[in-house]
Amino acid sequence: MDLHFTADEPTAAEISAVDSVLGAAASRWAGGGRGDNEAQTSRGGHGARADRHLLLPVLHAIHGRVGWISPGALNYACRRLHVPPAEAFGVADFYALFSTKPRPPLTARVCDDIACRVRGAEELCARLEADLGPAGEPCRGGEAAWFRSPCLGHCERAPAVLIAESGKRRRECVLAPASAEEVGGHLTRGGAAQAAALPAAVSVPQAGQPQLKLLQRVGRVDPESPDDYRAHGGFAALARARAKGREWVIEQVLRSHLLGRGGAAFPAGRKWQAVAARGGRKYLVCNADESEPGTFKDRVLMEGDPFAVIEAMAIAAFATGCQKGFIYIRGEYPLATARLQHALRAARAAGLLDGGCDIELRRGAGAYICGEETALFNSIEGFRGEPRNKPPYPTDSGLFGRPTLVNNVETLVNVPRIVLAGGDAYAASGTGGSAGPKLFCLSGRVARPGVYEADFGISVRGLIELAGGVSGSGKLQAALVGGAAGAFLSPSELDTPFTFEGMRAVGAAVGSAVVMPFDDTVDLSIILLRIAEFFRDETCGQCVPCRIGAVRQEELLQRLHRGGPLGSTEQEMKLLKEIGQVMRDASICGLGQTASSAVESALDRFPIFR
Repeated sequence: MDLHFTADEPTAAEISAVDSVLGAAASRWAGGGRGDNEAQTSRGGHGARADRHLLLPVLHAIHGRVGWISPGALNYACRRLHVPPAEAFGVADFYALFSTKPRPPLTARVCDDIACRVRGAEELCARLEADLGPAGEPCRGGEAAWFRSPCLGHCERAPAVLIAESGKRRRECVLAPASAEEVGGHLTRGGAAQAAALPAAVSVPQAGQPQLKLLQRVGRVDPESPDDYRAHGGFAALARARAKGREWVIEQVLRSHLLGRGGAAFPAGRKWQAVAARGGRKYLVCNADESEPGTFKDRVLMEGDPFAVIEAMAIAAFATGCQKGFIYIRGEYPLATARLQHALRAARAAGLLDGGCDIELRRGAGAYICGEETALFNSIEGFRGEPRNKPPYPTDSGLFGRPTLVNNVETLVNVPRIVLAGGDAYAASGTGGSAGPKLFCLSGRVARPGVYEADFGISVRGLIELAGGVSGSGKLQAALVGGAAGAFLSPSELDTPFTFEGMRAVGAAVGSAVVMPFDDTVDLSIILLRIAEFFRDETCGQCVPCRIGAVRQEELLQRLHRGGPLGSTEQEMKLLKEIGQVMRDASICGLGQTASSAVESALDRFPIFR
């Protein structure tokens, strides 16, 4: 597809899908026409082009209605939005959840990432292949298909499968833990059930315990009832913040020593202070696109306590003077999406967002890179989710080129507690360099997977014991901490405190607070190959070190795994480290800079290929 429009026409269903987002068109090709050279001619100028940020919702609407994005549908969307077809195709083709080729209306995405792999994902895929045919091939008379998928963010219930059905009423649900019979039944009967929740104790084994702070309402409060949320202390922090004033709120966040919970560990108060000092239009973004394999804490908060996310954003907007907010949620979270949409409607109806900034929900479409804040900005703006160079930093020039405050879900959910308890009281918990309570994601070979809350300072061993210890053989071989971009620890390192400073001391990072133990029956070489495959697939391809390095890293591991290196094993190991160093030194963003971290840490600690 090039810069010109093709002769392909949209169907009535595709027109209806686009119009459901943009409103009914005044004419068939409202806003433009075809010139003599078949290029786009526009009427409406800058006002029309300002709607480009609606491209992602429009693509979701088309895909949800007909199951794929056809040239005719793209033509219609591009004329309505005044976006060149080649650019729109590049955006649609960027995301894993979109297809630009015909696809059956009913699909199943089977997670085969590391947490699900050690919980039976490969056996599940083998059964589905035997029953339904190869992955990616139409089955059941061409009405259904199943695909392999990277992490779906439901690691505590592995193996997980995302079922999606296109049509007038698009339906999605996550099956977890999934069986071949259940997946086959959904594909056979032709339908995905509405997103349903399991009991909170499945995802939060500590649910209901009195010491909980961030998770105190999960499992105790109806997540769809603003009145129940208020009855359990909800919205009290927002009222206190508005009574005390903007400067007081920012001072408390500064005094709390709250560090960002998204992995970069930047002081939240300094971000807030910088944005508050800027003038003009400002934006607030909640980064809810957690896609790090093994990570699901933000999903549990959004599903179990969605009003807390809205309240925290309202406080942040008030304190920093942001006029517009966005929640960018990953596309594989249907239940969390539904819960937040309901919470936003209820908050607006109750007047809780009056006088502040309105908040809009934007759904991602399957791109790990969009967890990087500047790639997320590009995605919201209707471009490919590729990271931007820094500086300028988001506090100066972020979303739409304006000062932007961006925090992830867990960071924001700490804010109401800081406002109510005071920054000094918050800073007193945890350790000197790592203040406050922390959420940890336990999955893999552990007896009770789930999200656990503990103060910073607990050891990796303590977290594993909190989750019931190592399952399987019961003998720990290694533990992955921080996610696929994290590091492997040996059994002798389990007493390391899970703090920012403690993790640095062993060459690891807090990251997304993943703890994934592997017993001695797990083949670590297969785990490393899956991590390398993940980064190969998820690189956006913008910068050469990451685009080429991620591919070469996987190729090297494949050779070592097969036992047929080009040179000696020592030479291959040296080359692997050189590739990792180049990616760390020259990649634009954190994906390339950390793509070799877990692989190198494992090869340094364990005799995997020797």
